[in-house]
Amino acid sequence: MITIALSKGRIFEETLPLLEAAGINALEDPESSRKLILSTNRADVRLIIVRASDVPTYVQYGAADLGVAGKDVLNEHGGTGLYQPLDLNIARCRMMVAVRDGFDYESAVRQGARLRVATKYVQTARAHFAAKGVHVDLIKLYGSMELGPLVGLSDAIVDLVSSGNTLKANHLKAVEHIQDISSRLVVNQAALKLKHAAIQPMLDAFAKAIKK
Repeated sequence: MITIALSKGRIFEETLPLLEAAGINALEDPESSRKLILSTNRADVRLIIVRASDVPTYVQYGAADLGVAGKDVLNEHGGTGLYQPLDLNIARCRMMVAVRDGFDYESAVRQGARLRVATKYVQTARAHFAAKGVHVDLIKLYGSMELGPLVGLSDAIVDLVSSGNTLKANHLKAVEHIQDISSRLVVNQAALKLKHAAIQPMLDAFAKAIKK
């Protein structure tokens, strides 16, 4: 049995064509089903639905053989024990620093001020500001990052930005690009060896589908 870990929403939807290219079709929609383990048209392949941030952990510990996770999640996880053979080029967005309108970010950074930064991506933010030599106090939040600067919790946020509409609606502006983000295929290293005959054709099919 090959187990593939996916998260609901955009990643699941954009992974479906890649799975189909490998001859794998989910028999149920996770948005309408309460099941966390979904059967496929192949008796030897199943999908498990987990939180996006948990995908690398399920794969690392062998509860799933493969998974799809954003680079943002992998950066926070550290990637220990994971083989990352493919950038799937799906769920693309940008990791950005953003501040409220009117905040002079460049001056604050240049003058060596100690910034308060709210983010869910603590490891990414720490590495980014350390490389710039900027001192920051990191405040971990799990949602509604945009609220931080508006109520004085933080000077800036580090968050994923797609269209930028949420920032604009909350009177924030992106001031620095940290990195481009897309979703990657991750594989349990032991599974790749023990189930190579079953997994490698999937990897080949995914790679071929990406190039189209």
